[in-house]
Amino acid sequence: MNPFNFLERLLDGVEVKWKALEDVSLKISSGGTPKTGVAEYYGGDIPWLRTQEVNFGEIWDTGIKITEAGLKSSSANWTPANCVIVAMYGATVGKIGINKIPMTTNQACANIQLDENIANYRYIFHFLLSQYEYIKSLGTGPQTNINAGIVKKLQVPIPCPENPKKSLEIQAEIVRILAAFTELTAELNAELNAELTARKKQYNYYRDQLLSFEERDVEWRTLGELTSLITKGTTPKQYTDKGIAFIKTEAFDGAYINVNKLSFIDEETHNKELKRSMLNKDDILITIAGATIGKCAIVPKEVLPANTNQALAIIRLHDCVNLKYVFHLVKSNYLKKYIEQNIKGSAQPNLNLQQLNNFSIPYPSSEEQARIVAILDKFDVLTNSIKEGLPREIELRQKQYAYYRALLLSFPKPEDVEA
Repeated sequence: MNPFNFLERLLDGVEVKWKALEDVSLKISSGGTPKTGVAEYYGGDIPWLRTQEVNFGEIWDTGIKITEAGLKSSSANWTPANCVIVAMYGATVGKIGINKIPMTTNQACANIQLDENIANYRYIFHFLLSQYEYIKSLGTGPQTNINAGIVKKLQVPIPCPENPKKSLEIQAEIVRILAAFTELTAELNAELNAELTARKKQYNYYRDQLLSFEERDVEWRTLGELTSLITKGTTPKQYTDKGIAFIKTEAFDGAYINVNKLSFIDEETHNKELKRSMLNKDDILITIAGATIGKCAIVPKEVLPANTNQALAIIRLHDCVNLKYVFHLVKSNYLKKYIEQNIKGSAQPNLNLQQLNNFSIPYPSSEEQARIVAILDKFDVLTNSIKEGLPREIELRQKQYAYYRALLLSFPKPEDVEA
């Protein structure tokens, strides 16, 4: 099916009128942030949305909850379910979401409560999603922010506006066909992800085989001997919308850190409470408590300045140590077995810093380390890289979906409406 021809048949010659978003909405508002550092304002049961949680999909919960006192003390207010949310600040500007439960938001979210007699909220969601790059381009200032005034003036196509019933039927049909595309893409991605999982298992098997030194004559060193620092972070009293990045285990995507899953703390909190655990480029972060114990990632330059909490240990190697070799060892069965030996009988699985210092690893010659790293890095690229292997195929599926979505939403546009 050609989506462009489908759109022509669906419209069947009816007028398409472009309207400002505020003209098809009951209300467009932003939220607010209760004063940070006030304990009674946070930890309640009121969902409070931040822009890093707006990511082109449905939103069913929030990472932070506020109290009734926090709500009353700020400009945050309740937003009903099924509003279209547009992120307005910084790295997330232009991202779109739909809140599936009533919630509050911070001031970086534009909350669009649509007039259901004029516009189908999912139709508007899909159209604004197709305009992501354009909305981003409207940002100004060093943080490339937009504001609620800009959001209100965004132009959206309304088919057959003189006949609301027919207009909503056309919008609903467009939503239906896009949902079918979404479902097909999801099915294809599920198949690819199953293959990716199999590849990862294969990679883990070959890695553990390559790092099996039990029957070889090799020197063994403790992790403490190879590091200049093994410590852990601290949980701040409160997070903010922007500032110094704060990395939690939730930000790990495999062995990488996803910059879209970072939390943030303000500089004052960092200087008072967390300065001692400031991260450096190429630090290894490893979870030392809970269900995700042993999960690890290398700190990339692009997330700095950054900090972390006490659930993660910070391992900083000496300059002369091969970072990638040690990292592959930490991801291998050696640490898994070491953890199993040291948490027997523990109600809550955890490793302490002394146990990490005492963790012993095989330490062959630098030439052998380099050879092993070269082989494992090739496996890693095939498994994880977005430029090669299956993740690249998944990315192409997403681009294909975006292409058809754009065609399906390519309404005729008068000259006085900006692209």
